[in-house]
Amino acid sequence: MKPIPRRKFIRGTAMAGGALLLLPELEASMLLDPDPSGNYFLKEFGIDETLCHKLLAKALSRGGDFADLFFEFTVSNYLGLEDGKVNQSYGDISLGVGIRTVKGDQIGYGFTQELTEESMLSAAATASTLCDMNATPVIGSFTAPKTGNYYPVAPDFNGIPAKSKLPLLQAINQKCFALSPEIVKVNAGFSNAVKRVMVVTSDGVMAEDLVPSGFIYASVVAERNGKREQSFWNLGGRRDFSFYSDDVINQVSTKAVNSALKLFDAIQPPAGEVPVVLGPGVTGILLHEAIGHGMEADFNRKNISTYSTMLGKKVAEPFITIIDDATNMNLAGSINIDDEGTPGKKTMMVENGILTSYIHDKISAKHYGVEPTGNGRRQDFQNYPMPRMRNTYMLGGSSTPEDVIKQAGNGIYVEDVSNGQVKIGEGDFAFYVSQGRLIENGRLTSPIKDVNIMGNGPKMLANITAVANDLEMYFGGAGQCGKNGQGVPVSFGLPTCLVKSLTVGGTQQKGGQS
Repeated sequence: MKPIPRRKFIRGTAMAGGALLLLPELEASMLLDPDPSGNYFLKEFGIDETLCHKLLAKALSRGGDFADLFFEFTVSNYLGLEDGKVNQSYGDISLGVGIRTVKGDQIGYGFTQELTEESMLSAAATASTLCDMNATPVIGSFTAPKTGNYYPVAPDFNGIPAKSKLPLLQAINQKCFALSPEIVKVNAGFSNAVKRVMVVTSDGVMAEDLVPSGFIYASVVAERNGKREQSFWNLGGRRDFSFYSDDVINQVSTKAVNSALKLFDAIQPPAGEVPVVLGPGVTGILLHEAIGHGMEADFNRKNISTYSTMLGKKVAEPFITIIDDATNMNLAGSINIDDEGTPGKKTMMVENGILTSYIHDKISAKHYGVEPTGNGRRQDFQNYPMPRMRNTYMLGGSSTPEDVIKQAGNGIYVEDVSNGQVKIGEGDFAFYVSQGRLIENGRLTSPIKDVNIMGNGPKMLANITAVANDLEMYFGGAGQCGKNGQGVPVSFGLPTCLVKSLTVGGTQQKGGQS
């Protein structure tokens, strides 16, 4: 098949892209022709090795260290329910190729939505303007790297139809209202996408992947004595429809409702410097934001991060090990290959309290003289990759959660956080605690709300004095990590751990009301 323009392909297979917005029943299955044997982009667009070699040669025609091609075809859709009625239904199609030329830490980049030879050569020529030297040769043949399969789906998986989503959203709506007469409003939604990618590099890699993603959520409002509280919960990741069972519907509904109702009895804790216990699971977002970003290698080679001089040095107590991992099954940040064609792998960032590795793309790996860690990620073909986290977590320790809470004495216990702000260089952060409890005399007592916790990421890491044996990963699919204007899906995890001291913004006395 000859390369065809994006518009012609979409018009011929999907009644034009706008039809996806008008017809909820138009699904990925109508657009993504399954090809169990692989070579999707060859079959649909005629992207063969000869053409790839020609594009890479053009990208390196004026020199450069290496070049790569990133082909993408993504179909995504969303169905939203409000108080039992469908109030939103939309979709999106993304098709194109991004072409990158690299020299040192400099990047030339071009992209096009038209998969014709003329248009792609023009994008490659744009990328090549980075350099003005003799041409760099491209390797003669391409091979596929060996990878794991961390989100197995059927070879013909083409997404989740709206007709399958609607009963699940209706079930969430009914479940939430049934759980409490104080629930006055329910929103539910189901978002999913199917992405096909192919990465071809000038050093001989040609890798393809079929990447599912999605999540289902409940957002509720409860009312008691004229006062309203709200809560949200979601579950998902890189999964097919079989994940979204009755049990998942019950978990999402129950968590959202119970969290909202708990807030009616919540108080504000006293303000000041206090011990803080981070509960397991979703609080791992603090690890991701306050610590993980500082270990991305581009921030370190540019001397932006506090950790830029800390390789091989102690950054935490010996019982702390922190991992960034592409190989967790079905989590939102898992990847079989990164967006540079490097297989997904597990990277030990902190081992027994020592900073052992940053997370690298190809550019930073060459700078540091190490192998890429498989962290070169991008939002889509219109953007070039950079070091990004995948699933970031701390390994569990030997204590029980109860022992960790007891050690805190008097402080706060954090169950969930939101609306965080972080300064990457210094590591200073502030997060809003949406769910938590007081710790009094080593025991969990009253629920708390309207609390901010503030601190410094590297200092917080150094001040973790106890870690429990209950590591829990976040199984949501809605999380997007932002960096330099690009968002990518991630996950995170944490065991219950005690931070010796963080600043808590509450009231001047215990029990203050918001």
